Amino acid sequence: MKFTLFHIFLVVVFCANCSLAKSQSNDWRSHLEQLAEEGADDATIDNMFQELTMLENNPMNLNRVSREQLERFPLINDEQASHIAGFLDKNRPVYSVFELRNVPSLDFNTVELILPFFFVGETEKEQLSVQEMLKRGRHEVQSRFDKTLNKRAGYGEFSDSILQRYPNRKYRGEDFYTSLKYAFTYRDKIQFGLVGEKDPGEPFFQKNYPKGYDHYGFHLIVRDLGKLKTLAVGDYRLSFGQGLILNNDFILSKSWSTNNIVRRTQGPKQHFSTAESGFFRGAAAVFQIDNVNITTFYSNKKFDANLSGDGEITSFKTDGYHRTLSEMEKKNNSREQVTGVNINYRKEQLQIGVSGIYHAYNRMYNPVVREYNYYYLRDSSNLNASIDYSYRLNRLLFAGETAIAKNGATATTHMVQYSPSGLLSLSALYRYFPISYNAMHAQAFSEGSRVQNENGLYVGATFSPLRKISVTTYLDIFRFPWLKEQVDKPSGGLDFYFLGTYSMDRNSNFELRYTIKQKEQNAGYPDENSRTVLPYNTQKIRLRYNHTLNSGWDFRTTLDAALYHRKHFRKEKGYMLSQNIGYRGSNKIRGDFFAGYFRSDTYASRLYSYERNILSTFYMPSFYGKGVRWAASGRYNITPKLSLSAKIGRTRYFDRDTIGSGTELINGNSRTDLFTYLRWQF
Repeated sequence: MKFTLFHIFLVVVFCANCSLAKSQSNDWRSHLEQLAEEGADDATIDNMFQELTMLENNPMNLNRVSREQLERFPLINDEQASHIAGFLDKNRPVYSVFELRNVPSLDFNTVELILPFFFVGETEKEQLSVQEMLKRGRHEVQSRFDKTLNKRAGYGEFSDSILQRYPNRKYRGEDFYTSLKYAFTYRDKIQFGLVGEKDPGEPFFQKNYPKGYDHYGFHLIVRDLGKLKTLAVGDYRLSFGQGLILNNDFILSKSWSTNNIVRRTQGPKQHFSTAESGFFRGAAAVFQIDNVNITTFYSNKKFDANLSGDGEITSFKTDGYHRTLSEMEKKNNSREQVTGVNINYRKEQLQIGVSGIYHAYNRMYNPVVREYNYYYLRDSSNLNASIDYSYRLNRLLFAGETAIAKNGATATTHMVQYSPSGLLSLSALYRYFPISYNAMHAQAFSEGSRVQNENGLYVGATFSPLRKISVTTYLDIFRFPWLKEQVDKPSGGLDFYFLGTYSMDRNSNFELRYTIKQKEQNAGYPDENSRTVLPYNTQKIRLRYNHTLNSGWDFRTTLDAALYHRKHFRKEKGYMLSQNIGYRGSNKIRGDFFAGYFRSDTYASRLYSYERNILSTFYMPSFYGKGVRWAASGRYNITPKLSLSAKIGRTRYFDRDTIGSGTELINGNSRTDLFTYLRWQF
């Protein structure tokens, strides 16, 4: 009976949507959804979410924004930044953010995407002293508290004898998450922040753990001090060239934008996320001398690692958890020092960069030898160097980077983009990452998680065949010349993506998304002891209807389906029907309600569904099996500067009696999570 009522509820809401008439589909959060589905790690997603949230909460004044600020904005490419700057130079003062629609190379979807990051204010540029900046800056305090209401096995009661034999069965801390952040900002000139965080299960101000939070961080960024363009102290992120030797900054999914595949050297940015990996700790500076920018940095940071009996690093532990005795023993048990420099020359349409990076561990890095990792780095240090370029010829953009490692292996990537108008953009990218190339801080456009053992060709297009229709599509063909984990021979595959959007009007649109990814993997037949490598593919389709009412209500109805098929094995299917209702019509109260029904044969055919979480946090769970999910969240502005957000979410399964495993095991078929967030600005 409960199933029937739930299905009736979804159908009624869907029908109500169709009878009603601002679209949420082009919100930047939807792009992070796709990145999460492509397998990006949590730290990367969190870094990107924090950066974009910060930019959205501190929009740029179109009457003051500089070309340099626009080039640091990650959602547009160099050509678009140049065109926006040129348009503003000719037309200031502007009186509405919607004047961005008159900028060449910006299509309707791009304009809608970036509008929340800009506003129109005063035109005169003020020259303020540091003291005046400190007076006019904004302070912000954020406090977060999350708790799973169901008891998990790791928080159970165990006798001393059991814990003596199995010390890792019990978490040493409390069953809640909490964090505290303080930030000071004056536009993009001064940024300062402190952060403290503890994960569920980590001790919090206990007798033997007096430091309180498990993780602490801070950052200070100062810009535009004469020839010193940027100075960063504390925790920061950097990117050189196309990422072949260094990138722990912003990354883009393959589908993010086919006209934005070219990366660029970025000066140091703040690391204000609670992610405990994927950043540098030390100092960095950018100097400008005429047409040359020189970026130099140094980092000295402890990190978690799994060690062998000889004290060598076998793998890196990046989840940040320190809940059990074994996890605590790995906390900050190793140290890395990194230093590097980038010299970037830029004049008119030409840019050339030369980079070098050196890092050293205080231990030998020596992964346990397996056939697939035979060519991994095995050393306590490494050195990389590269040269990158970009050149614009009218509507054509050429860019690339070639890098070399200490062992002499050379990796390269090159790309071309052609944008004849705001209605059409074409791009192509070729990459060659040999099996012996090692760059421990690289992160470039690729199918795999390492810039190694991969060759590939990507072609993409964004176009509008009709006024109300826009299409984004790409095809990526890749090859792995050497073995990979769980693939006992050289392999290859393809990745195809199609997104079509039909806009009925400004407030309503319909999306059709289809993806297919084909790769190869080890497989064993049930009646045989032998193992072979078989191709498999995962197909996903999404139908989504979005619309917003002028009263502040918005609706999103989504049908997701997934099909996983491995050759000679049965097909595994899954689908999810979900509904999101949001309210943004009041300055005091905002809220969202999400409900979904899912059914999936296996984990391979799992479904993802993004739901609005409390402010400044990204939440996108995956589901498999059979069950329902609902979540309700809201924000109440107690005063114009003080707000409280809360969310409760519950997942109930109909095909199991337990959820999770090991220390995360829940005895029962449902899980309920509570999230709270307090923000004070002054």
